[in-house]
Amino acid sequence: MKVVPAICDMQAAARAARAAGKSIGFVPTMGALHEGHLSLVRRAREECDTVVASVFVNPIQFGPNEDYLNYPRDPERDSGLLKKEGVDHLFSPSAEEMYPEGPQTSIDVGGVAQLLEGEFRPGHFAGVATVVKKLFDAALPDKAYFGQKDAQQCAVVRQLVRDLNLPVEIVVCPIVREQDGLAMSSRNAYMNEEEREVALVLFRSLRRARELLEGGASSAAAIEAAMRAVLEAEPLAKIDYAAVVDAATFQPIERVEKDAVCALAVWIGRARLLDNMTISAEDDGFTFHL
Repeated sequence: MKVVPAICDMQAAARAARAAGKSIGFVPTMGALHEGHLSLVRRAREECDTVVASVFVNPIQFGPNEDYLNYPRDPERDSGLLKKEGVDHLFSPSAEEMYPEGPQTSIDVGGVAQLLEGEFRPGHFAGVATVVKKLFDAALPDKAYFGQKDAQQCAVVRQLVRDLNLPVEIVVCPIVREQDGLAMSSRNAYMNEEEREVALVLFRSLRRARELLEGGASSAAAIEAAMRAVLEAEPLAKIDYAAVVDAATFQPIERVEKDAVCALAVWIGRARLLDNMTISAEDDGFTFHL
């Protein structure tokens, strides 16, 4: 595995791979890797000739009072894990490499970024869209792999690719969970043992939504109320949102009649946790992905 800190060197390596007729799979991460990240790498390894992973904690997607400085970082461990998984190139730029004059340009993807995370983290998705475009320009991938846990981010990236006609296929991979149902996240490290147990309330909330939908419920408001009731029964849980939205646009819906997402953002101590369940409309009903 080659560690590549410079954009120009990453572009050169990607162009060389393309010239040799090799396909490139790209896995962008902010490090502090866990099994969820590694599942993306394995999928890329299965589908592409060359695998590029990036580790970059992107400052412009953090708000002024967020955890950029304290975000978990363990570059040596990350490098070892990626090497073990057969990554060909680890792109690990500094903030100065990515933004040598500070961030002067940003990308606004519109409505899909305005609600939920967009409301609670103003400017977040402009930072995400901008860095994803820069990372794509460095790695020149044919396919890029993202985790379903950050469902709205996946929708934002898909909108970015469509609007800017980027020649990249976006592959969204299932949420990877602990045995007890907790979605894997780098921010899980913020929780103590008690908080870790409390955090299972997110999974219980989504399972309650699935029960209602499987029983024939379709009112988004009723499903949101049921999820919220489960969460509110846990005193240590502070809810940012519990919403049922359109899967493509992340706009509110009145009834679950087509593809949708049950999305949660909940504080447990100093950990802000995201989780979701996707709902796929089929001819004979719905399929649920937790």
